[in-house]
Amino acid sequence: MFDALQENLSGALRSLRGRGKLTEANMREGLEDVRAALLEADVSFSVVRDFMERVTEQAVGEKVLKSLDPSQQLVGIVNQELIELMGPVDHDLHLRSDVTTFMLCGLQGSGKTTSCAKLAQRILELGKKPMLCAADLQRPAAIDQLHILGEQIGVPVFSQREMTDPVAVCQAAQSEAKREGVDVLILDTAGRLAIDEELMAELSAIDRKAQPDQVYLVVDGMTGQDAVKSAKGFNDALELDGCIMTKLDGDARGGAALSVKHVTGVPIKFIGTGEHIDGLEEFHPDRLAGRILGMGDVLSLVEQAQKKFDQEEMERQEERLRKGEFTLDDFRKQLSQVTRLGPMGKVMGMLGMDGGMADMMEGADVEQDMKRLFGIIDSMTPEERRNPIKVIDPERRRRIAAGAGVGAGEVNDLVKQFDSMAGMMKQMAGKGMRERMKMAKEMQAQAMANPGGKLAKTKQGTGKRLTNKERQKLKKQREKEARRKKRASRGGPQ
Repeated sequence: MFDALQENLSGALRSLRGRGKLTEANMREGLEDVRAALLEADVSFSVVRDFMERVTEQAVGEKVLKSLDPSQQLVGIVNQELIELMGPVDHDLHLRSDVTTFMLCGLQGSGKTTSCAKLAQRILELGKKPMLCAADLQRPAAIDQLHILGEQIGVPVFSQREMTDPVAVCQAAQSEAKREGVDVLILDTAGRLAIDEELMAELSAIDRKAQPDQVYLVVDGMTGQDAVKSAKGFNDALELDGCIMTKLDGDARGGAALSVKHVTGVPIKFIGTGEHIDGLEEFHPDRLAGRILGMGDVLSLVEQAQKKFDQEEMERQEERLRKGEFTLDDFRKQLSQVTRLGPMGKVMGMLGMDGGMADMMEGADVEQDMKRLFGIIDSMTPEERRNPIKVIDPERRRRIAAGAGVGAGEVNDLVKQFDSMAGMMKQMAGKGMRERMKMAKEMQAQAMANPGGKLAKTKQGTGKRLTNKERQKLKKQREKEARRKKRASRGGPQ
């Protein structure tokens, strides 16, 4: 999500660092790069123009240019203006004491029906009783899809296939919800490939007759400025209360998320990430601004961890750490917990590890490396997993490597990495989730740079990308080192 925007913005801001003193000309040159990065991300031209006016006015002021670190001041200005651009957001659903009705609308393919189920799941987590209503009579498959999703999460779905009037369906659903003691009714309305008069007339009739408490527009974050235009069209007809932006876990350039609030005045309430029913997150402008600027989003990661981690297993691990016990079995279980948060690239991005870490890990298959690490641990005996430092000798190392299908050197590197991490993990005992995430960020060069079992080695140099010639040279050095370790593990001459 927003990878290109983050890379371009970070590059623009990095260009201002390392200079002894920034002049107004230097600052304006850097700001032009920021402007180009936003336009390339498909941010609305009017939004970019207004945004850059506010940033420039503050950035070229004497207070910033004469500060000890003008580039860092600029990062702070851009961060604050990004937050202002996308916020504020009211996350309260404003549930009533009787039936609260939500109406979801949007174009076909935006993820509207799936978002209805995700919202229902969120209502369930609040301890309320939701019901879904299939009011999309234009697409018969939408009714079937909603019934399937409702069955998955255990939420009743109201539908009347013989009816042809969506307004009547919505009103019948409201009556049914009252009889069944439902707290929240979610209306899945019809969509079109594009906004037309017939669609708007139908939605306006539902809005007028059913009188929903909240009207949310579901927009596809992949469509860029088209999403902003559709949001404006829907808002003119319905007076939206918020937007749900979907597909932001893909290669969305980010322009829609940055533009929709400024153009329409309607805030993004939720963002959809992935096809899983629990993939609906509250939209926090400050956290997204931090991700875009490469500063991470530890708070969202902590919230996900609290939801997805096995809390009983975490308590058992905590008790073992307090006693000073930490084995490779514990190490494997903790890594398995981390994989529940999603792809490692996403986790690292939320920890603020994208910049230099991305270069360090260029070409690495982190998920595959994790599987190799698990394979090595699974090839060990219980005794070897309990005390690898003392027990694993060269003969055992060769047996483990053969069982895991890796080189003996990788087994040796895993043991060394575990030895260095064991002390750190024991230091985490008794700390809260947020403190642990911050410690994880601090030890990124050791624990996250290479989850494949190889002890992380800090990359030396200027931080610039290597040339092909330099890469080939490093590759030969690694191969030479691997051969040396292989000979050492066999007890041969060095």
